[in-house]
Amino acid sequence: MKAFKVLISFLIVIFANSYSSAQKIGVVDTNYILSKLPQYTEAQSRLDAQIKTWEEQLQKMQSEYETKKTAFENEKVLLVGDQLKLKETEVKNLEKNIQKFIAEKFSGEGEINKFRANLAKPFQDQIWNAIKTIVDKNTLGIVLDKSNNISVIFLDKKYDYTDKVLDLLLKTPSKEDKSKDNKSETKTKNKK
Repeated sequence: MKAFKVLISFLIVIFANSYSSAQKIGVVDTNYILSKLPQYTEAQSRLDAQIKTWEEQLQKMQSEYETKKTAFENEKVLLVGDQLKLKETEVKNLEKNIQKFIAEKFSGEGEINKFRANLAKPFQDQIWNAIKTIVDKNTLGIVLDKSNNISVIFLDKKYDYTDKVLDLLLKTPSKEDKSKDNKSETKTKNKK
């Protein structure tokens, strides 16, 4: 009986220790947060406009290539010597230019991905800082981002800190907003 009481006491101590050292978990949705930040959506719109411009350029290049290639194929029989080589070189150069343009703009190392990375970096830093503040305030041990392919089957709203992070971000002026406010204050002081 004494051994049983000792065993029960031991289990209670272990359970209490494991319960007290359990980590609080929180979940956020960074994609949702980004979609609600006006500065991010504005920057994303500018990027989308640039991408559309590049896509239009690419379509024009491809159209010109197809036209010249078809013309070359139709005239090939009539061309001789230098004329044939000149037209063939022209078509090959257009094709190379298209491939180069695609690589420069749309590849993994292209300008679109660089712009996206530069666009997202400051906002990701802001979100990280806001999450860090929420983590410290709520003594969270783990924070998961449900927008990064984490399958969340059920989430009690009390563990979802997305709105708290968003509120913190929308209440805290960004560095750009602070510099605009400082400039407007300077202009107001100078007018007086």
